[in-house]
Amino acid sequence: MTTDTLNLSDTRTWLPLDGLAPGFDAAKADLSADLAGRAFTTVDEAGSQTVYRFEADAVSWERDGETGRDDVEVIAVDEELYYAQFTPAAHPDEAVTLILDLRSGHALTVRSLLGTAAPGRTAVQMSFTPAHIAELEVRGDAPAPTDELIGRRVLWVYSGVHAYEHVYLSPHWYSWHCLAGPEQGLADTDENTVWRVRPGIYVFTWREKVIPCGSVTIADHRDQKALRAHGVLFGTDESGSGATHFTFGAHGRLLSNTVHPAEYDPARPLER
Repeated sequence: MTTDTLNLSDTRTWLPLDGLAPGFDAAKADLSADLAGRAFTTVDEAGSQTVYRFEADAVSWERDGETGRDDVEVIAVDEELYYAQFTPAAHPDEAVTLILDLRSGHALTVRSLLGTAAPGRTAVQMSFTPAHIAELEVRGDAPAPTDELIGRRVLWVYSGVHAYEHVYLSPHWYSWHCLAGPEQGLADTDENTVWRVRPGIYVFTWREKVIPCGSVTIADHRDQKALRAHGVLFGTDESGSGATHFTFGAHGRLLSNTVHPAEYDPARPLER
């Protein structure tokens, strides 16, 4: 069946998250063992501490009196900058993304929690916790929310089959459009949150309202013709009774950039 005969507006026919997974990880970067044998303690602004001890393919952690040991995927994003992804076995409805900047001594934890969608609330909710790494000297700027992506239109290619464009609209919204792959022709506007971790490198997250899922990515925008991203998709499985997640990578390029007049800047404070 071609997109000419499909009703693209009938969201009941959209693929579940599981259906997108096959082949979506073709551009995923090689995993890194750089952190194996090392331990880091993140300390947030409230003084709460989490200890992480890395092995080649697992991480042990201790937080608020709770401990665990889980499989982990670690990717080197840049020099001394790492993306680590795991799902606590005791909390299958939660996915944890840990960004460790060993050069600056800063860290950012994003926790994605799968629940039930409600009016004004997506099924996946996320929390963002900046911290410093106790074992390292702290220097430079800490991760912080940013509006720097607003106005950009970017092509992201995840495999020889999957390609999407993103348009970053405002601090709250972005639009996606599938150009190739099983979702070809589908598009929507969903919630996003963006944090800057280094100049030109951003944690970009989104939460979908049609499919109960969310994503956390770290994206390197420093070379507009050779963007690179690493991330995870996390949400409800096809049965609707459990959670599923998979990691991926993407290569991208900037297609265009919109510059709004100051009086219509989407990042300006909302008027009511």
